[in-house]
Amino acid sequence: MNLKTVVFLAGLSQGWSLSVTVFGGSGFCGSRVCKFLVEKGATVSSISKSGSAPKWCNNEEWTKQVDWKSADLLSSSDEALDAVVGMPEAVVSCVGAIGTDPSILLKGNGDANKAAFASAMRGGKLQRAAYVSVSSEVDACKENWLPEFFKSYFEGKIIAETAAIDSVGGDTSKVCFVKPTFIYGGDSFGINPPRVNFEYGAGVEELLFLPPFKIAADLTPGLIKVALRPPVCVDSVAAACVKAALDDSGADLPTLDGTEAINTYSGQPKSTGLTDALTWSKEKLTEFYGWAKVEVPKAIDTVQQKIEETKK
Repeated sequence: MNLKTVVFLAGLSQGWSLSVTVFGGSGFCGSRVCKFLVEKGATVSSISKSGSAPKWCNNEEWTKQVDWKSADLLSSSDEALDAVVGMPEAVVSCVGAIGTDPSILLKGNGDANKAAFASAMRGGKLQRAAYVSVSSEVDACKENWLPEFFKSYFEGKIIAETAAIDSVGGDTSKVCFVKPTFIYGGDSFGINPPRVNFEYGAGVEELLFLPPFKIAADLTPGLIKVALRPPVCVDSVAAACVKAALDDSGADLPTLDGTEAINTYSGQPKSTGLTDALTWSKEKLTEFYGWAKVEVPKAIDTVQQKIEETKK
């Protein structure tokens, strides 16, 4: 667990046995949401196609406290889905799809979430909802910067956001939309979906928060602007969802658009990935210099001895 996560968990009061369902709970972001909810004492159910914990955490103790359930949000009948979803008091959806097929993008982002939120609403106890959507600056690129098929992706996100609001009786104050640009984290890199690991992503995040990059991002259009915005750690996204799901203060839940808003709400400290990398490099260079001061003269002496021996 990194420092960001520790700070977030310390900032919340100890949880209670609130019933929270995480749609897409076996995924990259959803599994972290499940982890943080368990650590706060919530009663957690995960609903996904696999119905199991992902590989990165399947041997961790907290996974035993999650009710891992399997359901296909697109093919299940209302009755079958309701039997799996039950009567949650709060829900978090991390369900989404990427690709090039407009039908898959619309169904995976829109229809799947619409079915999930509708089932949670039918349970009759839903108080709050959180949904991982997409940054408005990414959405603004759909007209002139992205291929035509991407429009289905954004249409799906709109359907999902509408369904989330409908699930709590149309009360927008009970819904938190978490809208990242690019999410990084974990231990590995990936292409589909695109992913970079924690160390690399944290370095890029810190770099792009520097004033020159912030100014450049504010001035540039479209995808150039998006590329210059700092990515956000998956732990921060998950922490924001958990905070919203467990927030019984009665205050309006926010829309968190972009990395800075997500980090601020979830209480994340500034990323130090770049600083950490530079510090590590400096330490390694210092170690190498210390080694070289001792070993290089030894090597030179050995070579000189060999040369002298060959002359005899």
